[in-house]
Amino acid sequence: MPGALDDLAKHVEALLGRKLVRHQVVLGEVTLIIEPEHVAEVLSILRDDGQCQFEQLIDVCGVDYPERSKRFDVVYHLLSPRKNQRLRVKCETDADTPVPSVVDLFPCANWYEREAYDMYGILFSGHPDLRRILTDYGFQGHPLRKDFPLTGYVEVRYDDQEKRVVYEPVKLTQEFRSFDFESPWEGVEYVLPGDEKAKS
Repeated sequence: MPGALDDLAKHVEALLGRKLVRHQVVLGEVTLIIEPEHVAEVLSILRDDGQCQFEQLIDVCGVDYPERSKRFDVVYHLLSPRKNQRLRVKCETDADTPVPSVVDLFPCANWYEREAYDMYGILFSGHPDLRRILTDYGFQGHPLRKDFPLTGYVEVRYDDQEKRVVYEPVKLTQEFRSFDFESPWEGVEYVLPGDEKAKS
């Protein structure tokens, strides 16, 4: 398999030329790093090339690096069912610079791009309906950004007793806990099912 990955990386490098900033093969996967303005063109080439045939867009997601000037990575995961290969394409952007939408190439990108916009605030130019998809009406901020505060926001829900929509402060469903990652089961005060058998 490493030989096939290297062959794929070399073929893509020759195919994309200057559109490719760099590529890397890590943990059995090929990752391409490109400039955001080339996203639609690169994905189209990878889909239509006879040796690539990356015809399925599996996912589009965001990654937040707040210490960088271009704080977001937009990551596209592609699958070639005919070649049984996967490929990752990444580009960097900031909160103000939109990335071209790929909804015309892959209609499933509609949901993924809206999700990245809602959760991270990543903008996509040319998207037919770029609006929030997972958060409540009137939600302020983008909850998957690393600098998003955990308190001070409200949530919206329908109250059956009051028969209306109510606004309440955000309540975290689980308290912050510190784990002993060497042995997460030690040092807890509750008894897990089955533990009573081990002590007898």
